[in-house]
Amino acid sequence: MGKVCKDAAEAVAGVLRDGMTVMAGGFGLCGIPEHLIAAIRESGVKDLTVVSNNCGVDGFGLGLLLENGQIRKMISSYVGENKLFEKLYLSGELELEFNPQGTLAERIRAGGAGIPAFFTKTGYGTVIAEGKETRQFDGEWYVMEMALRADLAIVKAWKGDDAGNLVYRETARNFNPMMATAAAVTLVEVEELVEAGQIDADTIHTPGIYVDRIFQGDHFEKRIERVTTRPKMLAAAGSEI
Repeated sequence: MGKVCKDAAEAVAGVLRDGMTVMAGGFGLCGIPEHLIAAIRESGVKDLTVVSNNCGVDGFGLGLLLENGQIRKMISSYVGENKLFEKLYLSGELELEFNPQGTLAERIRAGGAGIPAFFTKTGYGTVIAEGKETRQFDGEWYVMEMALRADLAIVKAWKGDDAGNLVYRETARNFNPMMATAAAVTLVEVEELVEAGQIDADTIHTPGIYVDRIFQGDHFEKRIERVTTRPKMLAAAGSEI
C-alpha cells in the first residue's frame, strides 16, 4: 500500500481518536505541521494529550486546537506566547507537564530509540525532580526521566519522497526528526514531494521506515512569533558607538 496521500484530510482519515497522545513537531512556529493541525481541528477529536515544544500562539498552530477545546493536557517546554493557554492553565481547565527543553527532546529521542528512562542533572533540587527517582553517580546527583512515546506524530519536512524519506531545513530540523521515530503512526507534510531515488541517500534525515503517510502541502504560512526591529537611524547610531 502506498504512503502518498492527496492532502491532510486523507492523511488523518481513520487514524484519529479521542484521548490519544499526539506529538507535534516544530520549534515555536518554525517547522510546524500546519496542514495536519488544521485537519485535526476539523475532525473534532478531543481530550488530546499533545507533546510539543510549545502550544502555538492564539489563533495559529496548536493554538487552534486549544481554542477549539480539543487539548486536555500539554507536555511542553515553553508556553509563553499563548494567552489562552495561560488562562486555561490557571483556571484548571488544562493540564501541563512542564519540562526543561533538553529533557523534553531527550525523552522523545529515548522513546524512539527504545530506551525506557535515563538520568540527567537538569532539574535536580527543583520542583522538576519532585516525585521522581534521583541517584548519585560519581558524586553528582541526577534525576530519572521517563521516555515519551505517542499514538501519533505529525511532522513537517522540507522535502520527502514517496517512500517516506525526509529532509528538513535549518531550524525546522528540531523536534520533527525525533518525533517521527517515537509514535505508533507518523504522518508527514512536505513542501516538495518527489519520487523515490531522487533524494541523495546521504542527505536523508528521517528514513522512510518511520513514515506511514505523506503528502505535499499547497501553502505554508511560515509565521514567526515576534518581529523585533530598530529604526534605521537608531541602528546606524548604535553602530558608531
